[in-house]
Amino acid sequence: MNIRTGTIDRPLTHDPQKQAPMTSSASEPNGSATPAFTTIGANASRQNRTREMQLIQEALARAHMHERMREVDAERQAVRLVAARRMQRRAERVSMRARRALAMAVMH
Repeated sequence: MNIRTGTIDRPLTHDPQKQAPMTSSASEPNGSATPAFTTIGANASRQNRTREMQLIQEALARAHMHERMREVDAERQAVRLVAARRMQRRAERVSMRARRALAMAVMH
């Protein structure tokens, strides 16, 4: 029968609930080892840690979207500025044409 056991460095599974419980050896006196602990606290801290990691990812995504929205707004403002300058030059040309036409009409 081939039973595959894990070691501390290479556990059979990384899930602590599926790992075999640690037992004290016969050479250790009773009560010398640390008492067995429940995995409820470990699971709660793990859940907390994954929730924190998820919140970090959400904060990064939110910051990325905020930065992207700022870039889009800046680009939109630049496009509006270019259009406003173009319309201003067009208006100045039309105004000069009107002045010339008026000056020509007054001279004749």
